[in-house]
Amino acid sequence: MSQAEINRVLVCGATGYVGGRLVPKLLEEGLEVRCLVRSPEKIRAFSWAGHPQLEVIEGNLDNSEIVHRAAQDTDAVYYLVHSMISAGEDYAKRDRELANAFLTGMRGTNCRRIIYLGGLGELGPDLSRHLHSRREVAEILCNSEFDTTVFRAAMIIGSGSASFEILRYLVERLPIMITPKWVKMETQPIAIRDVLRYLVECLKVPETADRVIDIGGTDVFTYQQLMQVMAKSLGLTKRIILPIPVLTPKLSSAWISLVTPVNASIARPLAEGLRNRTVCRDDTAQRLMPGPLLGVKEAIDAALGKWRMDDVETRWSTAGAMPGDPEWSGGKVFLDQRRRNVNASARQTFTALSQIGGKYGYWGADWLWWLRGLMDKAIGGPGLRRGRRHPKKLSYGEAVDFWRVNGYKNGEWLRLTAEMKLPGVAELEFQVEAVDDTHSCITQTARFRPSGLLGLAYWYAVLPLHFFVFPKMINGIVRDAEKPTD
Repeated sequence: MSQAEINRVLVCGATGYVGGRLVPKLLEEGLEVRCLVRSPEKIRAFSWAGHPQLEVIEGNLDNSEIVHRAAQDTDAVYYLVHSMISAGEDYAKRDRELANAFLTGMRGTNCRRIIYLGGLGELGPDLSRHLHSRREVAEILCNSEFDTTVFRAAMIIGSGSASFEILRYLVERLPIMITPKWVKMETQPIAIRDVLRYLVECLKVPETADRVIDIGGTDVFTYQQLMQVMAKSLGLTKRIILPIPVLTPKLSSAWISLVTPVNASIARPLAEGLRNRTVCRDDTAQRLMPGPLLGVKEAIDAALGKWRMDDVETRWSTAGAMPGDPEWSGGKVFLDQRRRNVNASARQTFTALSQIGGKYGYWGADWLWWLRGLMDKAIGGPGLRRGRRHPKKLSYGEAVDFWRVNGYKNGEWLRLTAEMKLPGVAELEFQVEAVDDTHSCITQTARFRPSGLLGLAYWYAVLPLHFFVFPKMINGIVRDAEKPTD
């Protein structure tokens, strides 16, 4: 199938790390792009959301009827789906189920082309669970009646990717590292911009259909060498790295979770995958789709440049299913609600509260928030170090420390749902109302629905801290909003 015959494509996983960057590239090619997403609200955060050639369909991949409707009248489908972030320990099973349901929905449509992004790794029996899961999905798709292109990539270097964040945080925070022996394993990283180029160009090259294609950058390094390149790009001294054979993937993932924003449930499969050599088997990608590739140093510098300018288009933490709106009726709900008048416009007030979390903090008592984040990390939660994508801008579906933006209307309303480990469901909500052009009112509401006796015990244990934390928060927002601006 030539490029001239490809006019409309379907992207499954458009709000994920790769998908969120691929869609605008496809639109730039003049293609009509249809996105099948669970949460259409997430799409609105992207600059390309209002593009006239973009269509958004709401639905889950395990609903074959919706998949069928979304794939109808398309010429190619990008399958950029992986359940590691959202499905916990059962992610491999969930990935198999989704791939099979997806193929069921595809049958009977006129679309014949599937493009899948999987993971590099040796073909032996010692493959990690994470890479084995990627391999299983690739085999399910390749064994179907559709022309499937499988791209296999190692570490993707780009601002906001999970692998890049782990590497940056480890190097930045640990001048001396005691590491597992896998730091001497070879890998061939690839820049996110090169991944996107291959994903787009394969539509123009019929020879890429029905192929498994390894993609990588120009350099093959050990993870130890990668850490030293990262240190140099960050302007740090050379790291002291001491590999020892007794560190298991479980211990390694616990350490990664403690030091970086990536929690243990995600860190462990990634750490297990590092024991496998991830190097391209041949040069098929460059032979079929020739073009410049970034080396490791160039890719790291480009990603750090985006990070320093707060220009991170997509981030690993935004992917995954959104928590549903809690049904607050039918159970005991504890409230802490505070209201303040503000000598500032509604826009200024909302701008002030939009700084919440990340490097800015919570307007006082930050040591208490830090302690709560540390406790959360210790029991496998995301903790505070997950941070946020941009220091001032928020959008639906974004992660903010151990919160998730589960409700957002710019200038008026922000709702954060807690993703920390809790014996219940917690929310923090802000509503801003305009009084006139120069005055507004802000309402701050904390809700908690306990789960069983443990939830009740938790609420009453932290209740004394609320009288200290929540007044500081709303007063800090008012203070920031009322500050004179240039």
